Amino acid sequence: MVEAITATYVQEDADWTITVSGRGKELTARAPGIIAARDRADQLVEELAVDGRTTVVHLLNGSALDFTSAYMTARLTLPKLPPLEVPPPGSVPKQQTPASAEKKPQLPPSKQLPKAVEDRKSPAAPAPAAESKAPAKQA
Repeated sequence: MVEAITATYVQEDADWTITVSGRGKELTARAPGIIAARDRADQLVEELAVDGRTTVVHLLNGSALDFTSAYMTARLTLPKLPPLEVPPPGSVPKQQTPASAEKKPQLPPSKQLPKAVEDRKSPAAPAPAAESKAPAKQA
C-alpha cells in the first residue's frame, strides 16, 4: 500500500510556511507566495520519497479543496497592469522605415535558386487568363 505524503500550507502575511510529512519524517520550508510554496513542496516531497510513485495531498486550512482553489486562483489571475495609454491621433509622428526594410531579405545560399533558373524566370509576367466556356445546353 502506498503511504500518502501530506503537504500543509499556512499563510503568514505574504509568505507561506510549508510542512511536508510522511514516511516518518517531517520537513518545513518557507516561500514567498502560494505558487512558490507549491514548487517548494514538490522539492520537499522529492527528499522524502524513496521511489518515484508517491501520492501527495496538499492541504490549506485542513482542506484539499481550499488549497486547490487558492492555488488555481493564483495561477490563473493576471497580474495587475497599469491601464494602457493611447495617444490621440496625430500626436505621435509616423516612424520612418529604413530603405533596407523595403528590400526583400537575402536568402541563404542553400535556399537560393541556381543562376540558370533565375535567368529563365520572366520578370512579372501576367498569368494567362482562363478561357470562359459557355455552359452546355441541356436537351
